[in-house]
Amino acid sequence: MFNLTPTVRTLLLANIIFYLAQISLLPLITQVGSLYPIGSPYFFPWQFLTYMFLHGSFFHILFNMFGLISFGPLLEQRWGGQRFLVFWLICGVGAGVLYEGVRFYEGNKMEQARQEFRRAPSGGDFAEFFRAYYPEATGYETLAGALTRNPDNTEYRKAATDAVDAVVTESRDSRNAGMLGASGALFGVLFAFAYLFPNTKLFIFPLPVPIAAKYLVFGYALFELYQGVHRTPGDNVAHFAHLGGLLIGFIVLKFWESGRERFY
Repeated sequence: MFNLTPTVRTLLLANIIFYLAQISLLPLITQVGSLYPIGSPYFFPWQFLTYMFLHGSFFHILFNMFGLISFGPLLEQRWGGQRFLVFWLICGVGAGVLYEGVRFYEGNKMEQARQEFRRAPSGGDFAEFFRAYYPEATGYETLAGALTRNPDNTEYRKAATDAVDAVVTESRDSRNAGMLGASGALFGVLFAFAYLFPNTKLFIFPLPVPIAAKYLVFGYALFELYQGVHRTPGDNVAHFAHLGGLLIGFIVLKFWESGRERFY
């Protein structure tokens, strides 16, 4: 069914070996190999590379490896094994770097909002904080209204401050979790496939008709952007790492294309 090329086969085996090591032999690999935020006591520079060979579940690695063996061989046949491997690694590392930047920006922005609220608590700012950083929450409107009507009430001010602190702490704990998986590299491969073979028709469950690769990747990018901006409770998917892989893939391809004798 799949015509596995040498580099794709090697990447597939490497990911499977690391996953088996994670779940049976050396679970510490997950701790030291996942990508943690810069500044975290768990962060090490090598994690920008190692995180893409680790996965959080069977279905996580199944999805990523299915994508690798579905789209990777044709790219390797087009470029050769060495160039395909370089592309895979650059997209993976680049996705990790961009995700770290987004993670830092989001955390810093929320912390600034908290400090501004603590300096001058008000019902309007309390409601705005929740709308911006925890829109799925309910019940905060009651406290926001009470604080608006009684801005000097110390009990309301403390309750609102404690609620804001709790949101920031929960968000920080979520951001400080390790990120792992080959999805960033895979999304770079998906973009490259759609860029080089845009009109190739693909059957994607549950769509009843085939869809051109260029439309599939464009739609997927929009979905990831929406999910990243409008994160739902319990969503631990690194959507901006996926988008980072797409962006890095685009940059690498345009760079290679600028020297067309090297691109083909």
